Amino acid sequence: MGPTSMMVVLIVLIAVIGRVMQERYRAMARLHAEEIVRNSAGDGGRSQDEVRQLKERVAVLERLITDNHGRADLERQIEQLRDR
Repeated sequence: MGPTSMMVVLIVLIAVIGRVMQERYRAMARLHAEEIVRNSAGDGGRSQDEVRQLKERVAVLERLITDNHGRADLERQIEQLRDR
């Protein structure tokens, strides 16, 4: 296998791993949101707020996985998630 073939294989592998991680985080967020809704059926307002916050977090995580931001931007977004 030549160097060009190896690079193509590595690029495809990185893309596949990124996509798998993205789908995994989406699935985890959906399961967590459903669990919150089930556990707090009588508290609809709080549940909706928690689901909204989870969706925001998932959106940030998806951007972190798919975008090529600098390290400072990554650290800022992580800190914003911790502050919530």
